[in-house]
Amino acid sequence: MALRPGRCYREINKPSYTRKEYVRAVPQPRVVHYVMGNTATEFPVEYHLVSKTDCQIRHNALESARIAGNKFIQRECGRLGYKFHIRVYPHQILRENKMAAGAGADRISDGMRLSFGKATGTAARVRKGQEIITISTTVEKANIAKEALRRCSMKMPTACKIELRKGKDLVKD
Repeated sequence: MALRPGRCYREINKPSYTRKEYVRAVPQPRVVHYVMGNTATEFPVEYHLVSKTDCQIRHNALESARIAGNKFIQRECGRLGYKFHIRVYPHQILRENKMAAGAGADRISDGMRLSFGKATGTAARVRKGQEIITISTTVEKANIAKEALRRCSMKMPTACKIELRKGKDLVKD
């Protein structure tokens, strides 16, 4: 069965469900690396991708945002010119009750009310104002970091804003 759209899971409408020891076969998050680039250097400028609403971000959306942003900033700044940090982890277990689909399934497609479902993925619960991704870089590459975060925000299921938290006196927007 195909992957459901992100809009099916982005609202926080159920209690938190994170106890993996009680659930069989929870898929591993697709996010490969949470910190990339030059982790040893302290950079003077720091941009953050901040959520505007409460939502859930699926692990595959986080991974696609990581790929889009990291590929752009690595091409522009080089391997050691930045630090890219994903600040949320997909703890929330997503469940899906698979129902019959296709020809002749209209009589049995209602399903069972409040059925538990099978674990299909994980998501990160994000609150309004929470930092999702952080990019640190030099003053000269500040606009490139901002563009990389803009590209990351296109992959998110919620509206995001880009905030400069460190180095405000150094960067002229």
